Amino acid sequence: MPYYIQPQDVTKLSAWQALTEHYQLMKKFDMRQAFSENTNRFKEFSLEGCELLFDYSKNLITKETIQLLVKLANDVGLTQARADLFSGKFVNASENRAALHTALRRPYGDQVFINDVDIMPEVHQVLHQMTELVNSIHNKLWRGFTEKPITDVVNIGIGGSFLGPMLVSEGLLPFAQKGVTCHYLANIDGSEFREVVAELNAETTLFIVSSKSFGTLETLKNAQAARHWFFAQGGTEKDLARHFIAVSSNVKAAVEFGIAKENIFPMWDWVGGRYSLWSAIGLPIALSVGMSNFKELLAGAYMMDQHFLTAPFEKNMPVLMALLGVWYSNFFNAQSHAILPYDHNLRDFVRHLQQLDMESNGKGVRQDGSPLTIDSGPIIWGGVGCNGQHAYHQLLHQGTRFISVDFIVPVVSANPVNNHHQWLYANCLSQSQALMLGKNKQQVEQELTAKGYSAEQIEKLAPHKVIAGNRPSNTLVLERVSPRSLGALVALYEHKVFVQSVIWGINAFDQWGVELGKELGLAVYKGLTDYQPTPAEDTSTQGLINYFRNHHRG
Repeated sequence: MPYYIQPQDVTKLSAWQALTEHYQLMKKFDMRQAFSENTNRFKEFSLEGCELLFDYSKNLITKETIQLLVKLANDVGLTQARADLFSGKFVNASENRAALHTALRRPYGDQVFINDVDIMPEVHQVLHQMTELVNSIHNKLWRGFTEKPITDVVNIGIGGSFLGPMLVSEGLLPFAQKGVTCHYLANIDGSEFREVVAELNAETTLFIVSSKSFGTLETLKNAQAARHWFFAQGGTEKDLARHFIAVSSNVKAAVEFGIAKENIFPMWDWVGGRYSLWSAIGLPIALSVGMSNFKELLAGAYMMDQHFLTAPFEKNMPVLMALLGVWYSNFFNAQSHAILPYDHNLRDFVRHLQQLDMESNGKGVRQDGSPLTIDSGPIIWGGVGCNGQHAYHQLLHQGTRFISVDFIVPVVSANPVNNHHQWLYANCLSQSQALMLGKNKQQVEQELTAKGYSAEQIEKLAPHKVIAGNRPSNTLVLERVSPRSLGALVALYEHKVFVQSVIWGINAFDQWGVELGKELGLAVYKGLTDYQPTPAEDTSTQGLINYFRNHHRG
C-alpha cells in the first residue's frame, strides 16, 4: 500500500514565517544576559526521564522560540507522521516499505501489522533463537571442529551491520561476559582483515556474516576471505556449520556458502540497516554482554519510544532536539553539528550517528519528489572528550563558523581511577559553559593588566584572547552508561532524525546515493581487471584506472 505524501514546502507555512521574523529579533539574543536575568532558566529548559537528563538551557532560545518551533511541528503533521511510523504505514515511500525498527523492542503480547499480518510473533521468535545461540556459546555447549568452546566472535558486516553493534558492544564493555570476545570486520581493505585474524584461533572462532542479500560486496569478500583462512587453519567444508552463522534474508546463498539453515537469522525489509542493531544484527552485542543485557537495551529503547509517543512536544526530548537542530540549520545557517561524548566507551558513538543522521537526512528532494528549497541534514562530526579539547574545540570557541554541539556525559564512571572522572565531568561542563560565556575584551584587558602587561602589549594581544561566547549546546547526562540508558540514548537520536525528516518533508529511510556508488563500483572494478575493459565515462576515472593498471603488481 503506497504511502502518499502531500507536497508541502515547509517554508510556506505561517509557523515558518513567524520563526523567520522571530529570528530577526533573536540575532541579538545574549545567553549570558538570559541566565543573569532568569535564575530558573535551567529548570525551564531541561527535562529528565528515560534515565537521561537533557539540558537545553544553553541555547539561543526563549519560551517564545519553543512555542513557535512546537507550532511548526504541529503544522507539518508530526503527530500523524509519528503514528504512521509506529503503526507500520509504508513511510519509506520510494521503496514502498514500512520502517518498523521500533517493533523490534516492543514487548511480548503487542501487535503490529503489515498488510494485515502481525509481525510481532516472528520478532519474538528471533529473540528466542538468539537466546538459544547466546546461551549455547556462553555455556560452552557450542563447540568448534576440535571440540573446543568458542572464545572469539567476528562480526562480518558493513554500515548498519557494523557501526551500531560496535558502538553498543564497546559502550557496554563493562557488562561484557567473560570467555567471549567480539571483533568487527567491515572494510574490504586486506590490512583490516589481517589485523582482525592475526590473534585468532580457527578452532575457537565463530564468524557472523551479516548481509540481507548475502551479496553486499565488502561483506561477501570478507566472508570468503574468512572461509579461506578457516580452511588454511585446518577447518574443512563439513566444519563450516560450526564456525559460520548468518543474518540474512537470502537463505539459499547462505546455505550454499556452508552455513546450516538453522543458524541463519532472518532480516526484514521493514528494518533499515542503520536502524537494525535491535534485530539479529545485534547478535554480537548479545554475545558480548549476554541476552539479558541485550533485552535491557531493547527495554531502554522502548522506554524512549513511549516517551516520544506520549510526551507533549514541548516536553518531548527527541522533538525538542530535532526542532533545535532545524532552528540552527535553517535560520542560523549552521552547516554542521558536533557530538562530544565524554566517555571512552562511547568513542564510536559519533560514527554511528554519522550514518544514522547523514544517510537518513542527506536528501535533496521531498517525499513527493519536489526539490528542497532549504538545507536538510547537517554534517555530523565530533569525538570523545577530553581529547577534542586539545584539538578541534578551538574551532568551536573562536572559529567563524556557527556550530551547535551535543555534550554527552555519565555521572558515574564504569572504571573509576582516583578523581579522574570528577575532572572528566568538570571538563565537559566547563566546555559547554565556555561556549556560552566566552570572554569579552574588558575581561581580557583586566587579566592582562593584572599580569603586568603594558598598554601597547595589551592592545596587540587582546584581540587574540577574546572569545565571543553565546554559542549553543545541549548537555545529555546519564547516571551511568548501562544497557537501558544506552538503549534510550540511541533511540533518542533515531527519533530526532525522524522528526527532522518530517519537518523537511523528506524520506529518512532510503539511501539511493549509496546505491549509485555500488553500481558504479562494478564498472570500475571491471576497468581495473578485465583484459579489454570498456572505457570509463570520464577521463579522470579512466586516468586513475590506467595508473592502477600500470603500477599494480599481483
